[in-house]
Amino acid sequence: MSTRPRIICHMHTLLNGKIDGIANPTAVGMRSQKLYFDLFLGENRVFTEHRGWISGSGTSRAILGDGPKVELPAPTEAVPSGDFIADPDAQMHYFAVDRSGTLAWDRSSFTYFDADVHVVELIPASVSDAFKAHLRSVGVSYLIAGEDELDLAEAVRKIGETFETEEIILGGGGTLNWSMIRAGLCDEISLVLMPTADGESHTNSLFEADEKHSAPAPYEFALKNIEPLEDGSVWLRYDVKGPVE
Repeated sequence: MSTRPRIICHMHTLLNGKIDGIANPTAVGMRSQKLYFDLFLGENRVFTEHRGWISGSGTSRAILGDGPKVELPAPTEAVPSGDFIADPDAQMHYFAVDRSGTLAWDRSSFTYFDADVHVVELIPASVSDAFKAHLRSVGVSYLIAGEDELDLAEAVRKIGETFETEEIILGGGGTLNWSMIRAGLCDEISLVLMPTADGESHTNSLFEADEKHSAPAPYEFALKNIEPLEDGSVWLRYDVKGPVE
């Protein structure tokens, strides 16, 4: 195995380049999202070497919903050092980027279409013992990468090593996608372009620069394949070439 797994940014967007918005939950949008799902989690999936996908904190908060903020009590006993794998038999995983230990999960798994996935937090060592104890109490796994700040390169290396996988799916949102590309941690773009648009301007795009983690820059991609799918969707695949001078 190489020093890290191959990372494929697999996403779906509207024709106006957005990854969310009012067109997504329509009948047309949901049919196209199922095509996107089938490519990496379906019974006859194309991407077969991975053990799950990485998403950012915004995506995780959408999964968690708008529940009340949880006050985490101090642990009654010492929290063991190092990583924690709650379910070593889980077949598929949701790797949640959590730079500051704020995703207080109330469950250890969820269902996406017909795939059951186990939650694995990616956290720096600096998050509180109270937070780590909470994750343990609800059966959420975690990998520690970096000391004061999350080290994404270390995180994906540890995913490959811990789960014995040579491929990872990167599944958004736009800020995480761009951060991974800017950090040299993305090898391929796999994009399902849905035959929908909504004209919304406040929603998130496929790639979003962030002042703290990833500045804007022109990047070049090399087209690998174009394939029409059902319902007017199109599947585009690109290799990431890198920054353009």
